[in-house]
Amino acid sequence: MTEKLLQYLWNYKVFKYFDFKDIEGNSVEIIQFGKWNKDAGPDFLDSKIKINGVILAGNIELHIRSSDWIFHNHSQDPNYQNIILHVVFQHDIEISMLTQQKVPTLELKHYIDENIVWKYERLINGNQFIACENIFDKDKIPVNFHEGNILKKLEEKSIELEQNLILYKNNFEAVLFHSLAYSFGLKVNAHIFKQISESVDYSIINKIRQNPLQLEALLFGISGWLTTPVDGQMKIWKREFDFLKAKFKISDLIFHPKFLRLRPPNFPTIRLSQLANLYQHQNLFSKVMDAESIEELYDLFKSVKASEYWDCHFNFGTISKVQPKALSKDFIDIIILNTILPLQYTYHKYHSEEIVDKIIGFYQNITAEKNSVIQNWKNLGVPITNALESQSLIYHYKNSCAEKNCLTCSIGFKLLKES
Repeated sequence: MTEKLLQYLWNYKVFKYFDFKDIEGNSVEIIQFGKWNKDAGPDFLDSKIKINGVILAGNIELHIRSSDWIFHNHSQDPNYQNIILHVVFQHDIEISMLTQQKVPTLELKHYIDENIVWKYERLINGNQFIACENIFDKDKIPVNFHEGNILKKLEEKSIELEQNLILYKNNFEAVLFHSLAYSFGLKVNAHIFKQISESVDYSIINKIRQNPLQLEALLFGISGWLTTPVDGQMKIWKREFDFLKAKFKISDLIFHPKFLRLRPPNFPTIRLSQLANLYQHQNLFSKVMDAESIEELYDLFKSVKASEYWDCHFNFGTISKVQPKALSKDFIDIIILNTILPLQYTYHKYHSEEIVDKIIGFYQNITAEKNSVIQNWKNLGVPITNALESQSLIYHYKNSCAEKNCLTCSIGFKLLKES
């Protein structure tokens, strides 16, 4: 038994029976179990009980043992002066302050199903992919489980985007550029690409975006790659970068993208060139925000490719097999899931009631990811047919399963309650 589990059982009223009696044998009627307080102070606020015909209103404190009251120094804390009931799993000692103030103590160990405690201990002590793997039942996944997870994820991302919008004076186009740069960097270079994109005022990007040679040169120059040109094309990029740097008074700050452990198609040279090529689109932000179907979004990205130099290069000065470096469908899916849909949600959520259904529809029309987390869910029999389901399960695993937050999990709630 843990205090967290005890609070959980009290909050959700998970008891074998409710004819409570305090340690003195007095009947205790719980009129209001109270509001679960996750901050400092008593565990449950605004509670109401009836004992010996008297109704008491105030707060309730829960402990595993009565003696925890002493260990936590509650008697000296003014926040605990309005306690109307001390709830414990096991009563082991009289608390003089509570006795003097005639605060009843309720011992719960006989009211709690031992099977629930046993299940919970198995969950938090297990080493499986998910804590409940041995008792998991895919049929216990609640209705609208995936939609709920996606909305939580979108809202979390929206808070981050809104903070960026404040920083960039509500310039959605600038935030889109920074977000796209982050996604184009993938895991290895995401933060570096975002730093590169933010190191130059977006007004400069907007002025040169129709000239992919200049935008490419700017991105390459800020990455520190043009200091010593090794071929004619690099000399052209260096000339353009030197011109832009002088014209727009760009700082000398250099960011160094990483190549280590990357497959050549994901080299930062290729991804930055593709990002520059993407920005040839006229009214890119409007097209992204107003897209009504997944096909419209794919159309914006499927023609994007690195510049001609990269047809036979992956890095500067080194010839490779001729191969145009276009965006793969899997990479486009990543861009849409990680950048476009969160920004669409943020842009429209205060103005369109239909945006949630629209974005859920986008998720349902994108192919599910393939990774170890998704494969493990499939091994448990969970059907995964699209990105709504895969993104939901990845989010749930990261925020609940990996942290063993079984008591905040809707699936765990059902599994614990059922015998």
